[in-house]
Amino acid sequence: MGTIRIEYPEDIPAVLNLSPEKFEQEAKLSLAVKLYEMGRLSSGQAARLAGVSRAFFLLECRRYGAATVDWDQTEIAAEFSGMGL
Repeated sequence: MGTIRIEYPEDIPAVLNLSPEKFEQEAKLSLAVKLYEMGRLSSGQAARLAGVSRAFFLLECRRYGAATVDWDQTEIAAEFSGMGL
């Protein structure tokens, strides 16, 4: 497995009221969410990058302002066409 090393000022976790471990986990999740949002990773790949389950990852996307689905109007219409709406 590859490793990315990111140096950060020691006061950053305290400023965010986080432990260093929690800050590092949040940074990993933020990177995974952004790569997913950009379409560079699938939700499963992003979840593995963040070290969390796919279900947890998809639920956390909302907290980061990232949509978990990206449907165009045609896909939305097809999804709801048989629902009698």
